[in-house]
Parts: sequence; structure tokens; C-alpha cells
Amino acid sequence: MNLSLFIAQRIAFNRQKSFSRFIIRLSVTATAFSVTAMIITLAFVNGFQKTVSEKVFSFWGHIRVQHYQANKSLTAEETPIAKNDTAEFILKQDPSIKQIQAFATKSAVLENKKEIEGILLKGIDDHYDSSQLKRFIQKGRWPKFNDSLYSKEILISSSIADELTIILNDTIHISFISSDELKSSTRKLKVVGIFKTGIEEYDKLFAIGDIRLIRRINNWKDDQIGGYEIFLKDYHQMDSTASKLTTELPNEWMASSIKEVYPNIFDWLNVQDVNRNVIFIVMSIVAIINLITCLLILVLERTRMIGILKAIGAADMVIEKIFLYQASLITLAGVGFGFIIGVGICLLQEYTGLIKLDESNYYVSVAPIYIIWWQVLAVCAGTAIVCFLSLIIPTFIIKKIQPIKAIQFR
Repeated sequence: MNLSLFIAQRIAFNRQKSFSRFIIRLSVTATAFSVTAMIITLAFVNGFQKTVSEKVFSFWGHIRVQHYQANKSLTAEETPIAKNDTAEFILKQDPSIKQIQAFATKSAVLENKKEIEGILLKGIDDHYDSSQLKRFIQKGRWPKFNDSLYSKEILISSSIADELTIILNDTIHISFISSDELKSSTRKLKVVGIFKTGIEEYDKLFAIGDIRLIRRINNWKDDQIGGYEIFLKDYHQMDSTASKLTTELPNEWMASSIKEVYPNIFDWLNVQDVNRNVIFIVMSIVAIINLITCLLILVLERTRMIGILKAIGAADMVIEKIFLYQASLITLAGVGFGFIIGVGICLLQEYTGLIKLDESNYYVSVAPIYIIWWQVLAVCAGTAIVCFLSLIIPTFIIKKIQPIKAIQFR
């Protein structure tokens, strides 16, 4: 029989009312709170990063390939490039690339009922994979591209629709200004859909139409495009793949990760990592200090028992193990309760969406949850190990206790 474990179990599960019983319950609660906070923090940070990133990627892909121009904004109109079979072969042969799509953008002014709004029209063709963007359509449908000349349908955001009091199926005027010829060209387009991504940088600026209209306005050839948007199998490879493509593609082309195009969004997402780390450190310190204090109180309360055990010949290591076992039971109980409560709250939010957010500030209307189970298990295991290692320190006080004085201790 393991004497230390036997005594530890008797002490831990003692039903008599005592101060130590209160301290044990308080320690279990504090440990559970720390683990719960870390699990919830992980799930929320992962949820924010995953959901917002997917919104950004769904509109522009992971990498943008276009003509290189120094000191030019990546969200401005592109210098045209011709579809290049060699370049497309390079892109399609890269094992990290999942999909490539052509696009072009053109500055324009929308007019409706004497109200005007500046936009950037994103032109696409009938081969464009609309599955990424269709989920953002609130009203109407995706534009059709079966007209022989160019599609006279347009998809606008709810922000622009509200600004110009546009409703579904309205016909609006869109004016393009040619910087070379210093003249404008106006077209009538039908609003067939209204979308909302929740990302202000998109919703207040972009509309979606036919790339053939942009070619016609810019006097481009039929094979000219603004660039390619590239979707990767693993978005974590954005930076490395973009650098690789820049060296492989024609010299006048450049490949930029979407992080370079919208750095403010990804900087905001990276701040969440800092917040997560701060919470982890604080909660770990709370759990460690709490358990060390608990163990010191338990040792002091059991001073007479320690003295008696030493008097009958028990070694210091045997007595130390009693309190280490007891503290380990407290730690495991706290971690277990923290796991159940933390995961329970995360699942409740995931399936009910109780916590609402201001979409204009957080890019999402409901606090997103994304549980990565290995991270949750790592938090539980890491907390248990760190707490156990820290518990070794207070047990050294047992070596200082003298049997005669301990038995007389009141």
C-alpha cells in the first residue's frame, strides 16, 4: 500500500468542516477559473482570426499577382497584364496553389436619385468561382455574364445601397473617368444583388461587375486583365509562396500576400495574440500562487500530524508526498472542472450566439468560436504540470519541522 497516497486521500476527502476544507474548495475553484479563462480565450482568439481571415480571403484570395509599379497603392487601379500561358502554367504547377482567378478594378462613381458615391468596381468573368462570395449576399442573386457584349448587372454592398437609397432591381448610373483622355463614360446597370461582408474596407468601397465592361472602358484587349487572385491550400504559406512566385513570374509582375494589401486588418488580428498571451500569463500566475498558498496552509494546519509521523519514523520524503498527492488531487479537480466549464461555455456560444458584437468595429456580428482540441488539451496538461512543479517548493518547509515542537503545536 502507498502510505502517502492513502493518507492524502483521507485528508482530501475528509467531510469534517474545517478551514482546510474551505481552502481546498477555494483552490479548486481558482484553478478551474484559470483553466476556464484560458480555454475561452483560446477559442475566441482562434474564432476571430479564422472568421475574419476567411472574410478577407474570400474577397481577394490569399495572394494577388499583378503588374509591378513602384510606390503605387495595391488597392488602386491596375496596369493591365496579358494572360500569359507560361505564367499560368507556373501558377497551376505550384503544389501549394488551389485556385487562380482573373480580375480587374476600375474607379467609378455611382449615381442614384441625384446622390453619388465613389466606388472601385471589381470586374470578374463567368469562370469566377462565386461560392466564396455568395454567402455574403443578403438580397438578390449573383450577376449573370451571358450577355454577348458585357453583363449589365452589378452587385453592390448594403452600405452603398443605404447611402444611395438603392433597392434590389434598381437601375443605376455608373460613371467612369478616363485619366488619359480626361473624359467620363456613363453606363446603366441593374442592381441584382446586395452583399455585406462586415469588413468596412470592402463594404464601403467595392462593387462587383463584369470585367468586359472594364476592358471596354479602358480600351483593353480581350486577353488583358488587372491581375490574378490566388487561393492557397494552406493560407499560412502566403508570405513564402508570394516570395517564391515573385522570383518565378515575369520580371514586370509581382506577387503580394493579402497581408500586404490590408495590413491594418492583420495587425489587428495579431494584437489578439498579445491579448491571449497576457491572459495566459496572468491566469497561470493566479493558479500557481493560489495552489502554493493552499499547500502552505495545509502544511501548517497539519503540523502536529507531521510531527507524529516523524516521531514514529516516517521519512521526510514520505510526508512530502502526502501533500504533493493532496495538491495534485486539487490541481486535477480544478483542471477537470475548468475543462468542462470552459468547453461548455464555448459550445453554448457556438450553437446559440448569445454574445453579440458591433460588426463595424469587430468585423463580425456574433463572437466567433473555434475550438482546436489539441490546444485545449495542451492548456489542461500544461497547467497541471506547471502547478505540480511549483508545488514542490512549499514542501521543503516539512524538513524544517521538528517532531517535539510540532507535537506541542496548537
